[in-house]
Amino acid sequence: MNDVLVVAAALVDDLDDPRLLLAARRATPASLAGRWEFPGGKVEPGETPELALHREIREELGVRVGLGVELLGPDAGAWRLAEGYVMRVWFAEVLDGVPEPLVEHDELRWLPDGQWLDVPWLDADVPIVEALERFVAAFPSRTGPS
Repeated sequence: MNDVLVVAAALVDDLDDPRLLLAARRATPASLAGRWEFPGGKVEPGETPELALHREIREELGVRVGLGVELLGPDAGAWRLAEGYVMRVWFAEVLDGVPEPLVEHDELRWLPDGQWLDVPWLDADVPIVEALERFVAAFPSRTGPS
């Protein structure tokens, strides 16, 4: 059986020099309520992962985003969420609109650099946040003179 593909956005304030990361707090289901995650969702039949991500972000946050690089995971480029579920994650920035928690979330929070792990992320998202921190720390703007 094939894994269900989920797509998510690591929504940052600036693709070239990310300082803020958007976290979304789950409102449902009850077993996940109060935990934080990346906005996104399942890829529907006939959709490319990128089109699914644009649709999901529009539905969940009410904004239009531009996608940056994909943060490749250890499971054939994806991140294992649970048995039967894998997730692909892209950096993204808002192009139009202001993010609002429209469905499945009751709060959004822009986390400042150095505090990206300061909310109780879903367990499967913690290694992704850690990888995002390592990736961003290696940006030229962080490692050398400006």
